[in-house]
Formats: sequence, C-alpha cells, structure tokens
Amino acid sequence: MSNKKEPFNFQKLYRRVGLIIYDILCIIGASYVAILMRYEFKVSSIPEHFLDPVTGFLPINIIITIAIFYLFKLYDSLWAYAGEKEMQNLVMACVLSGVINAIGLQFFKSQSQPVPQSYYFLYTFLLITGIFVSRFSYRFFRSMKQQAGNRNNSKAVMIIGAGEAANIIIKDIITSNYSTMSIKCIIDDDTNKWGRYIQGIRVVGGRDRIVECADLYDIDEIIVAIPSVSRQELKKILDICKNTNCKLRSLPGMYQLVNGEVNVSRLRDVEVEDLLGRDPISVDIDSIAGYVKGKTIMVTGGGGSIGSELCRQIADHKPKRLIIVDIYENNAYDIQQELKVKYPDLDLVVLIASVRNTLRINLIFEKYKPEIVYHAAAHKHVPLMEDSPTEAIKNNVFGTFKTAMAAATNGCEKFVMISTDKAVNPTNIMGASKRICEMIIQTFDKHYDTEFVAVRFGNVLGSNGSVIPLFKKQIAAGGPVTVTDPNIIRYFMTISEAVSLVLQAGAFAKGGEIFVLDMGEPVKILDLAENLIKLSGYKVGEDIRIEFTGLRPGEKLYEEMLMDEEGLQDTANKMIHIGKPIEMDEMRFFSQLEKLNVAAREESPEIRDIVKEIVETYHPDVHRYVMTRERKEALAKTSELINSTGT
Repeated sequence: MSNKKEPFNFQKLYRRVGLIIYDILCIIGASYVAILMRYEFKVSSIPEHFLDPVTGFLPINIIITIAIFYLFKLYDSLWAYAGEKEMQNLVMACVLSGVINAIGLQFFKSQSQPVPQSYYFLYTFLLITGIFVSRFSYRFFRSMKQQAGNRNNSKAVMIIGAGEAANIIIKDIITSNYSTMSIKCIIDDDTNKWGRYIQGIRVVGGRDRIVECADLYDIDEIIVAIPSVSRQELKKILDICKNTNCKLRSLPGMYQLVNGEVNVSRLRDVEVEDLLGRDPISVDIDSIAGYVKGKTIMVTGGGGSIGSELCRQIADHKPKRLIIVDIYENNAYDIQQELKVKYPDLDLVVLIASVRNTLRINLIFEKYKPEIVYHAAAHKHVPLMEDSPTEAIKNNVFGTFKTAMAAATNGCEKFVMISTDKAVNPTNIMGASKRICEMIIQTFDKHYDTEFVAVRFGNVLGSNGSVIPLFKKQIAAGGPVTVTDPNIIRYFMTISEAVSLVLQAGAFAKGGEIFVLDMGEPVKILDLAENLIKLSGYKVGEDIRIEFTGLRPGEKLYEEMLMDEEGLQDTANKMIHIGKPIEMDEMRFFSQLEKLNVAAREESPEIRDIVKEIVETYHPDVHRYVMTRERKEALAKTSELINSTGT
C-alpha cells in the first residue's frame, strides 16, 4: 500500500475561491438592487431607516449564506454536467438564505419603520438569478461552442413521425453536446399536425413529401421514429425513403418507448428484413414452454447461427439442463459466455465434440441422457461442399445417423433435425445429403420409441454464410456488390423467427413428420442487393456497383419447399405444415447407406453417382450454367444496364 499523497489540486481551489468571491458580490448586489427595485431605482427616495438595517446585517448575511451554499454542495458539483438535482439544491439554498435574511433584519430594523415585505421576495429572486447564471452559464456557453463546432460537419436529418418517440429523439439530439445531427424537418401523415412545431422543428407534411423535402433540405439521414408502426406500413415508408439516397435509421420497437428507453443511442440502422413487408411470426409460447421446461435438452452445432439461437430461446423456457455440442470451440465459447451472463441459474454444459465420432457421441448420450435433441450440426455451404463432397456425406449423413442412433438407444424422447429447402429436388451435394438425412430420420422413427422429425426451411437473414453479411462487407469496402444471377430468388426468414417455428414444430411432433415452414413470398437477391445499397445511403451504380458472377457450382435459380410426391397437411400454426412421408424400400436404403459410407471413407470420385442412386430427385447437372464467354458477356451487359439506371 502506497503512502504517496495525491498532489494538491490548485485548479479546484482557484475555482472554489472564484465562486465564493462571485457569490459574495452576488449577495451584496441582490441586497442593494432589491432596495433599488423596491423604490423604482430612485436612489434619492430610499430612506435611511431602510438602508441601514440591510447594511448592518450584510456581513452576517454573507457569512451565513456562504455556509448554506457550502452545505448544499454549490462549491463541489460539476456544473458542466449539472442537472435537475443541482438546480433543486441551488434554489433551496437561495430560498433558505432569503429566510435567514428576513429573520436577521428583524434585529436590525427600526421599530417604527420595518423593512418592506416586498424586499425579501426581491432579494431571494435576485439571488437565485445571480447564482443560477454563475453555475449554468458555463454549461450553456460550452454547449453553444460544441454545437457551433459540430454544425460545420453536421448531418441534415429528417424525422418521420411526430409523436412522443420523435419528441424524445429530437430533444436528445438538440440538447446533446456531442450530436452532429441538425434536424431540418418532420414528416407525419396526420394533417392536424402539419404546420405545427415540435421543439422548434416544423412538421412539413405527409409521406408524399419525403422525397421532395429530402432534396429541399439536402437531407443526409432519415430517422423513422414510429415504434408502433406495423411491418407492412414500415415497408411502404421505407420504399419511399429508398428513393432519397439517404441513410435510414429507426427505433427497434414499441417496448423502448414504454420502458422510457428512447434516445439517440437506441437508434439502429434500417435492415433489409424491414423491407420484407410482413409482421413478426407469432408462435404459441405456452406449447413450447410446456415440452421444454424442466427437460434436459441437447443442441448439436449449438455454436452456429441457428444452433446458438436455439440455445437462447430454449434457455428462456427454463430447461432442467442445456447441453451444447459443437466442434468449433470459438463459437461454443461465445454462446457459453453469453448464456452464463444472461441465465446465471441455468445448468449449462458445453462440450467440444464431432457428431462423426461414434464413441464420443455415445458417451455424451450415456452420461447426460438428453430427453430432447435439436440436431443443427451440419456442413451447409453449397459451393464448399461441391468441392468437398465426401465431407458433406461424412458430416451431414453419417453425423446425423450416429447422433440419431445414440438418441434412440439412450431413451431420448424427441429428436428434431434441422433440414433445408435445398433437400428438395437437389442440384448440389449439400442438399442431397440433407435429403438423405430426412430419409434416415423417417426410417428411424418407425423402429424406435424416440419421436424423430425434421424441420425444413429456407435461408435465414444474417446467418453464417448468408448473403446479407457478405453484401454489408462489400458495401463497407466500397463495392462492388456481387450477385450470382439477376433472376435468382430465395425464401427468407429471420433467425429468431425460424428458430421459434422449429421449437413449436417440435411441440407438434408425433414422429416421422417433415415439417415445412412457410417462408412467405420469395425475394429476388438482386432486389436485396439494391435495397441494402440504398438503405446505406448510396446510389446503385454511382456509389456502389453491382456485378454478376454467374451461378456457382450446385446452385439453382430458385429453391422449392416440397417434392412433387409430397402433400401438405396443416397444423395449429398456419406457418407450419407437414409434408407427407414418401414410401421407400428400407432394406435397399440401408444397403445403399453402407455403400455410401465406404465410398465416403475411401474418398471415392464416384460419390455423386452413389448419392444419385439413393436420392432419385438429385440432378447435379440441372440448373447449372456453364460460364461460357457468351454467358459472361450477357451478365456483364445486364450489370451495366442495372448500374446505369440504378433500378
């Protein structure tokens, strides 16, 4: 322990002495100016019997008032950051000084001529004013100086919405010493608000004036401050805003307003999912909680984007124990630390293991006896698996087989496998491998007490390897944004929505089903690229170019959710459907799996032919474009057209 003393703070001493001297002058000034005001600033009219008691009590008044100020910490506060509490202390100290002054003058007054009552109120008012100026003027001038400096590089901002959220955001921007935003106008569809002002900012009109006013006021950024707006309405507003080339930001949701958490720091960039135009998918929370609560749950691939979100939502439903299995230690560590902080009472087990390791997986099941398994571990990246097809088979097919077998032989109640729309009429080895996994699941369900089901869905926004993070990186780097083909379309859903439906599908499961999630309307990838460029405040073709690279190996223009043989059966949730199981020769299937296993272990170049024998709908050559010189030229011409028109 060091005995070294801190150096004496001379700056603090000088500031305090300066304030005391100012306060003394302020007390003297308030005492005599109050007399002048009482007699309308006519010095000759002031009687001596009034002036004498004030002068006589003044030294005592100064000492007592300085002591009061000290007790109310008027010499210790950081006035540059003074707020309501400091203001209360200042007023109370000055009022107490006025009361002491009134009492003290009773002992110095002339008995025949008392001090006029108005003097006490005038003295207190002047003292409060003088002290307020000394304490808050520094903050005011400092703020003005900061804002004047920021104005040179400020962003011109338009606010959409003239409600309570907008009022709070505007106040936060205006009063901030560090804000670089300058609010130019407000947009609102309520005609009763047109022409009115919120904190000095005019409501100029409805959404039909967004583009016009963005140009008129040279707007750099648009803030959508309507937390209660529906997704459909938000999409309509954003579709208009996209034509302004302004950066877009919005509030995350209504609960921030309810909880009093609305401020500039809560604003987020508008994301592409805001343009999907549908409300968040609702699920039956009670049904999920009913079968997850109090159970031992295992999630394989628990560190991945789908697996980690499964872990978050499962942890929120109070399981008895959550077991995370993943081969990649960094991802496993990240979700472990996140859940330990958010759910300190959760019985969490995090294990590093490969689903391809039969002994390791069996030992885990024997030790922890999971009652429900969510199998999300898989190789999912289509082009990478096209170059390493045997790895897709080893990990996806036989990793699933080994994990499912361990679940079946260790009394697991339910096994839910995450599948993909690429398993339908696959043109790539990844999709074909997941179709074989579905066949394994349906076969196992017939022979074991465990309820085996699969859940099939399309792309999830923001997942590892998805197109949106790639586009964002390319935009941040200044472009170009690469799209494989101008006509390629995909189904999209947010990660949290997909996982919520997976959990509810698990609650519906009776065994043997392939659940198909309703992904909504398909979206053109080109539209996603253009929207993301515009939402970032750039112009397509002028600031950020779009380039077409051609379909990658195994990629097709569109994905399907059902095979021709499958029919759809509805569930209690309109977003979840059940595909009809397809009959197959089980003995032949298991014989083919043995042949496939040997081929994968031997790195056989015939692996695709063997897969095609198992998955008859697998057509690796269909939908694949050969990048001929003519094809490259056609894509280049399309790219130039889009970049030149910005559409």
